[in-house]
Amino acid sequence: MSIENFENDDERIHDGLKQKNWNEIRSNDSWAIFKIMSEFVNGFESMARIGPCVSIFGSARTKPEDKYYLLAEKIAAKIAKAGYGVITGGGPGIMEAGNKGAHAGGGPSVGLNIELPFEQHFNPFIDKDKNLNFDYFFVRKVMFVKYSQGFVVMPGGFGTLDEMFEAITLIQTKKIAKFPIILVGSEFWTGLIDWIKDVMIGKYFNASPEDMKLIRIVDTEDEVLEVIDNFYKKYNLSPNF
Repeated sequence: MSIENFENDDERIHDGLKQKNWNEIRSNDSWAIFKIMSEFVNGFESMARIGPCVSIFGSARTKPEDKYYLLAEKIAAKIAKAGYGVITGGGPGIMEAGNKGAHAGGGPSVGLNIELPFEQHFNPFIDKDKNLNFDYFFVRKVMFVKYSQGFVVMPGGFGTLDEMFEAITLIQTKKIAKFPIILVGSEFWTGLIDWIKDVMIGKYFNASPEDMKLIRIVDTEDEVLEVIDNFYKKYNLSPNF
């Protein structure tokens, strides 16, 4: 996008805001509560019937021939065969690979879809009764965290980082119970993790070294399942707890 286009978009946004006064904005916000409630209720009821799942995150831009697409597909199939369902954001790229692998592995294939101005459309590998649509990012994110027994984080963009760091924050602050957070692709993730260790923690002391124990970096589908299985064996749990 050019600077000129960006400025034009910015002007259109401000023009749109000018069309409503503060009372109209407040009134719309009040009515939006009912839409938000309905998304939560529908999400809770639908997800509670599915059972234990592992969420797989990653870029919507990853192509089917990419090595991480193929690896995500293998990971999802292995997870499904181990007794877990697979949750993705429902779109293309890594999300499609996750649902495709879950489908091939005979496990529940769940898609939490959201309307976006670009990239997002639901993929064909989601179980028909497990394709949920959301208007609100924050409702969708609650479903990812509440019904996941683990996060598998493939290479991705800002949305992928957002989901990963929110999960770490919620566990770190004890707002949710611990579950494994597995970063797949050492070549992609090592630079970020080194920065967290050396700069954020080592130099500025803005987090605890203990927090790094929440994260594992792996490179294969076998390692992913090993991390998940070892975590739940440690707490004497199983996929169907």
